[in-house]
Amino acid sequence: MMITFEEIRKNLDIKTYIKKSDDALSVLGFTEHSFSHVLKVSDAAAYILTTLGYSDREVELVKIAGYMHDIGNLVNRIEHSQSGAVMAFRILDKLGMETEDLSDVIAAIGNHDEGTGVPISPIAAALILADKSDVRRSRVRNRNVDAFDIHDRVNYSVQSAELKIDEERKNITLLLRIDDSFSSVMEFFEIFMERMILCRKAAEKLQLRFQLNINGQNLI
Repeated sequence: MMITFEEIRKNLDIKTYIKKSDDALSVLGFTEHSFSHVLKVSDAAAYILTTLGYSDREVELVKIAGYMHDIGNLVNRIEHSQSGAVMAFRILDKLGMETEDLSDVIAAIGNHDEGTGVPISPIAAALILADKSDVRRSRVRNRNVDAFDIHDRVNYSVQSAELKIDEERKNITLLLRIDDSFSSVMEFFEIFMERMILCRKAAEKLQLRFQLNINGQNLI
């Protein structure tokens, strides 16, 4: 059965898993991982594959993977990508998703985290780039600036973030505008270096070169 992103987005069980996963991360003090995050990831991943000329079905599948990629946080933050892949398999198999499509979605979800992830497919690569580029002030839950840790400071400092593929389809750039009164560029690299390395590998899978531009300066 051809399962669509709209069907997945409207599924009440999946909505519950997303909400409960974000609730668990809230207790642990992590940044927002709820609907704002997963929808942003879905849209950004779809932009990447659409711009590069991938099929409509691949775009649909990466949107589904983007929407469901963090449900494993309900089980545990550690190895949440693998937990999420197992959960997604059960959900999507029960909904009747075709085996080939299901394989692509769970492989992408299982490989999106920088600790263990590998961009094994274009869908996985697009998901990685979309997920790691969602850095923004509104993801910070802590409203006490004086009590910010480094993750809060870095995310809060980001005034805008955009992934952009150039017209010749050679580079994909994460454009960040940061307020360095909250966090320095060095602190960004301190917590995001591993993610940026994975983004480079993901871009290469898509035959692109990854670039990081902060306040108008190319740093990678």
